[in-house]
Amino acid sequence: MKILVALSGGVDSSYVAKTLKDEGHEIIGCYMKLHNKPNYHEQNIKKVKKVGEFLGIETKILDLQSEFEKEVYRPFIEIYKSGKTPNPCALCNRTIKLGKLLDFAIKLGCEKLATGHYVRVENGLLKVALDESKDQSYFLANVKKDALKNMIFPLGNSYKKDIKAYIANFPELIEIAGQKESSEICFVENSYIDILNKHFNTNTPGVVKNSNGEVVGKHDGYMHYTIGKRRGFSVFGAHEPHYVTKIDAKNNEIIVGLKNELLENEFETINLNEFLNLDDEFRANIKIRYRSSKIKGTIKKLENGGTKVILDEKTSGIASGQLAVFYDDLDRVLASGFIK
Repeated sequence: MKILVALSGGVDSSYVAKTLKDEGHEIIGCYMKLHNKPNYHEQNIKKVKKVGEFLGIETKILDLQSEFEKEVYRPFIEIYKSGKTPNPCALCNRTIKLGKLLDFAIKLGCEKLATGHYVRVENGLLKVALDESKDQSYFLANVKKDALKNMIFPLGNSYKKDIKAYIANFPELIEIAGQKESSEICFVENSYIDILNKHFNTNTPGVVKNSNGEVVGKHDGYMHYTIGKRRGFSVFGAHEPHYVTKIDAKNNEIIVGLKNELLENEFETINLNEFLNLDDEFRANIKIRYRSSKIKGTIKKLENGGTKVILDEKTSGIASGQLAVFYDDLDRVLASGFIK
């Protein structure tokens, strides 16, 4: 089988390329240039070429910087500007990695595209990886259903520690096996605020209000805050920790409250992405953030293409712009939607 493998220069993608080559497949490696972080691509391309030479496979460079700027980077900026919390990885996986890169694979005559995502596919549905600490089903839950039939995820049934140990057996790849883990957001070096500062003056002091609309403190500029944050603002005379519960971008205000005021059990989503034809009302296990635990709840479809979600129990950290992912009892992704 002719397979295009997404290569980053790291452990996971190197393992994918090697194991598929050892299985007898015709492998082409591909490195994606997605952004213009200084020296980032030069170092990675050097490693990708090293992998290609070791495995005896062709490696290609695909420049998707303009597409990434339009589909991922600019929305990241604008969503923060609107006072929401973006999920750039979910956008990237849909439009770039399982979008433009998949198109490139098909153009090359490849039958499949393989990536280093930790996820499984079962009966056409994404499923949580065996190594749950590395599972990426959450970030892939926004991809188009049709893309999955062209995908291979060789890491889904493996543990990261075993993959690193295997790669370390090859002297040519020792450097790669020991390198530092990449960050979740590839174009963010240290903090997202550094990115926003390139486009906006984020240091615009404003007032802090409580849930009753009373002014209770000051803050440094609404873009510095996300839902659940408890530092970086002042609350006059407070004796207990306060947390950001809402962000009013239009008026440059943040609303804060005690920890119990973060607790909610209802929200709406937009852009429902279904992997099955689901009933107008269905039950699921729901994740509201990558690192959150699943909570059982009921999802009701809305006429506007979104959903209303009612959790069985209250939880904190429900943030506009984040992805809500709906799983069945077998840890398979049924659908997803962005929190309104």
